[in-house]
Amino acid sequence: MKRRDFLKAAGATAIGGFAVTRASAQPTTWPNKPVKLILPYAPGGATDLIGRPWAEKLGAAFGQPFVIENRGGASGAIGTEAVMKSPNDGYTFLLTPSAPFTILPILRKTPYDPVKDFAPVARVGDLISGFVVHPSVGVKTFPELIEYAKKNPGKLSFGSAGLGTSTHMRIEFLNYRAKIEILHVPYRGSADALNDLLAGQIHLMNEINPLPHVRAGKLILLNVNSPNRSAEWPGIPTLTELGYPNSDVPSWYSIQAPAGTSADIIAKLNAKVVEIGKTQEMQATLTKLSVSLPFQTPAEMTEFLKNDIKGNTEVIKAANIKLE
Repeated sequence: MKRRDFLKAAGATAIGGFAVTRASAQPTTWPNKPVKLILPYAPGGATDLIGRPWAEKLGAAFGQPFVIENRGGASGAIGTEAVMKSPNDGYTFLLTPSAPFTILPILRKTPYDPVKDFAPVARVGDLISGFVVHPSVGVKTFPELIEYAKKNPGKLSFGSAGLGTSTHMRIEFLNYRAKIEILHVPYRGSADALNDLLAGQIHLMNEINPLPHVRAGKLILLNVNSPNRSAEWPGIPTLTELGYPNSDVPSWYSIQAPAGTSADIIAKLNAKVVEIGKTQEMQATLTKLSVSLPFQTPAEMTEFLKNDIKGNTEVIKAANIKLE
């Protein structure tokens, strides 16, 4: 081969090789493989009840499975930390209640910073729940509960999904504001707490998974943890109406990504959540779970998160609430 022909062929090979290398370096369409959704609590509780329909709908919408992984423990910190340490490639997300971000870091040092280590993606539901009591206690209204608790300090017990959760804070806030003493019993998840509530081994909960048993007449709903009355429970008063304003301790659920995840992927996932959330089918599914769905952009979620942390910090310090 002549030198001129050799150089021409070599140049073509080099250009071709360069083109292949550049092509392989281009980002592929997201998602092109299964996406993991880590839930930082055990199966059967509110996080699981909310997370599974979202995983199903997102998987169908994107044509790739959204795989649920329940990684409970340490009041949600274990699963939350796992997502923080995951690659920020858009294939691992956290679906979580607000407590691991807005309560737990106030009460103890966590291995993550809820603002710096995560990128908000989308709101996926706000719980509409209230204090639910076992009929064996003998009270049927919220004022009757407060009166009973004042006459019998420490006799009533309340089950939560764990220390530092929103449900934990609800009983602490009530104890503080009503000047009563109801014993807090933390569980690994709200499913375990519900089993003991139905058996009468504990007396109270404030979560969505007891509500089907309220509908069945096995438990009694005393209030609604919401600024406004629920359309499903129009006869049940709010804590504000009952004389305990700013005691709701809202539990809101969101999808979060490891910090540094592509803004394009986050925007794409946020848009799909909004699209799915506006369908009648998803609205009906969430309503059945006693969940409402506010829509927020990632930027709006960041501000909402900061304000929630600030409000919880003020009340937790005022009430001198500490982890047991």
